Amino acid sequence: MTFNKTFSLIPTAASVITAISALSGLAFLPLTAAAQAFPTKTITLVNPYAVGGPADQLARVLAKGLGEQLGQPVIVENKAGGGASIGAAFVAKAPADGYTLLYGTSAAHVVTPAATRVPYDGIKDFDFIGIVANVPNVLTVHPGIKANNVKEFIALVKSQPGLLSYASAGLGSSPHIGMEMFKYRTGTFLLHIPYRGAAPATTDMVAGTVPVGMLNISGVQTFIKANRLRALVYGGRKRSPSLPDVPTFAEAGIPNFISGSWYSLAAPAKTPAPVLDRLTKALTAVLVSPEFVNTAAQQSAEIYNFTRAQTRAFVQEDAKTMSELIKGTGIKLTD
Repeated sequence: MTFNKTFSLIPTAASVITAISALSGLAFLPLTAAAQAFPTKTITLVNPYAVGGPADQLARVLAKGLGEQLGQPVIVENKAGGGASIGAAFVAKAPADGYTLLYGTSAAHVVTPAATRVPYDGIKDFDFIGIVANVPNVLTVHPGIKANNVKEFIALVKSQPGLLSYASAGLGSSPHIGMEMFKYRTGTFLLHIPYRGAAPATTDMVAGTVPVGMLNISGVQTFIKANRLRALVYGGRKRSPSLPDVPTFAEAGIPNFISGSWYSLAAPAKTPAPVLDRLTKALTAVLVSPEFVNTAAQQSAEIYNFTRAQTRAFVQEDAKTMSELIKGTGIKLTD
């Protein structure tokens, strides 16, 4: 018997490419389907600061709102320490599926990575979803400090250099950076006492253990109004509606001085676009919700409705500013 056609058992290059393409398409389908179905389980929002601080208060209202928008629980997990790098590193190395998010800050994404060795890149290792809010700081002292305004405070510190200490929410935090800049601009020296978040720092300030601080207004305004702390100057561009008698730095004679904490929402880099879109839509809705707006107002927080591209540009600009600040002022970021 003879055959007029020749059959080869060796696959052609074209057939191999076709087969690989088909298999690749099949492999991609589950990922795409999972991304489009997102979310199907609980989401963790990592806060790199301590429980009970101003960052934590806003984070929990954000988590509640996100949960309502996404139809799945969003729980806050506090991973404090390392200038916010512990929590940031945890999220950077988490699966890029949208189920582990970072409630980030300048310390987590910019200052600590620029000043110390951390196991992540503060910008490249994240997909930024949006800016949640910006909360100005306020320079406060214990009532036992004999200074009723910034001028008197500067004179007091200069009369006893190094004898007064100040509390911050941690190395690289905005209270730390803000106070170090204050020292640089005024030619004063105070000893830095870093804490694992604003809550424990505030507790020791109220007790007089550490008599000075420049913490978020949201964490100290209750104590200011109760006369348990004295506010000297406000870090916003204009006076706070909740503390109308407290002057800004510019009004107090220190121009071009702004100090505050911005909070962002970020996911690990390479999170699927459909997941990021879903998270962006949810965050946008939360930022205009009455509950979040009211909470932000109570904390004198400014709400930024940024796109993902605007958020990344904002963080990159802050990184540039902080890098120049660290180099130009010699700010000490380790104790």
